[in-house]
Amino acid sequence: MEYEPRRCCGSPDNNARRKGGTAALMATILLVGSDEALLEGLAQSLTALGHRALMPHDVSEAVEIATANPPLLAVLGQSALRSDPRALRIPVLPGGALVLYRTPGELATMVAGTHRNVIAELVLPLERHRLVALVHHLEERVRVTGRQLHRDSPTELPRM
Repeated sequence: MEYEPRRCCGSPDNNARRKGGTAALMATILLVGSDEALLEGLAQSLTALGHRALMPHDVSEAVEIATANPPLLAVLGQSALRSDPRALRIPVLPGGALVLYRTPGELATMVAGTHRNVIAELVLPLERHRLVALVHHLEERVRVTGRQLHRDSPTELPRM
């Protein structure tokens, strides 16, 4: 079944890397949630740093995308988690992780400490710099442990 992500952001430099350039490919990050403005801002920030940000419409589409091409990191809003508990089962690359986020007015969930793939629970946009640091940490962890061989496969995701 063909799927079309809501948005796929990628910088020209990242596109060149994907097509065989000399620089290393940066992380693919899945952004799932209901606050489109927040997610668009995160996607732009991550893309400016050379990462590839995917924004599916809902959790079921996120699971489908991640099954075909697992991201290094999935950033999940609490609203997405409440609407579909399968969000915690989104597949990520070996060494990858899930990050839960909430907005400043929301109460924290108890899920972050109970699920092994959840590396952090952030308050976004306030902690966006911490998110970027986590992305860099995961990239380094994947590189050091030798798991980069499983990174983004040569198959391309459909573009909008």
